Amino acid sequence: QRLAEGGITMVSLKLQKRLAASVLKCGLRKVWLDPNEVNEISMANSRQNIRKLVKDGFVIRKPQTIHSRARARRQAEAKAKGRHTGYGKRRGTREARLPTKLLWIRRLRVLRRLLRKYRDSKKIDKHLYHELYMKVKGNVFKNKRVLIEAVHKQKAEKVREKAIADQFEARRAKNKATRERKAQRREERLSSGLHLEQQPAAAQPATKTAKK
Repeated sequence: QRLAEGGITMVSLKLQKRLAASVLKCGLRKVWLDPNEVNEISMANSRQNIRKLVKDGFVIRKPQTIHSRARARRQAEAKAKGRHTGYGKRRGTREARLPTKLLWIRRLRVLRRLLRKYRDSKKIDKHLYHELYMKVKGNVFKNKRVLIEAVHKQKAEKVREKAIADQFEARRAKNKATRERKAQRREERLSSGLHLEQQPAAAQPATKTAKK
């Protein structure tokens, strides 16, 4: 196809451009056709011919346009330091920018993870785990430090209660042993008293028989 414009003959390379885009696996805008070799390019009407032109360097795939992220990175670094985040730069509400529910979920997960770790490592038993789990759900602990303090306090309390219970048990056992000893001594005294009483009683009938 040749178009005459002001006496100048122009060649339409629409077909060649489409075939080149297919061969080079890119869009039409990325195909460059050598303007000095228009006649030769216009003769190519198949993909094979286009491949030959690509090999010769008459048809080239344009390089990718550079889209620098240097400015974006610089801005992101500044934002990480806290710049450009004043009231004038904020579009959403406080709740929209960082929902309180998200903060709650994060806190809950941190505390539950800590409780799981303590239970698995046998630092707390399942009963204390359940008690603290329900307290975590009830918003009793505001962070890990408070929860760890509560765990130590509860464990110390349990140790103290156990020590008191052991002392009480030991005292009860001691008192029981004392009572048993007293009862035994009493029984011994009674039995010895009865024995002494029985001896004179046995002697009296013997004297009576002698008088007869």
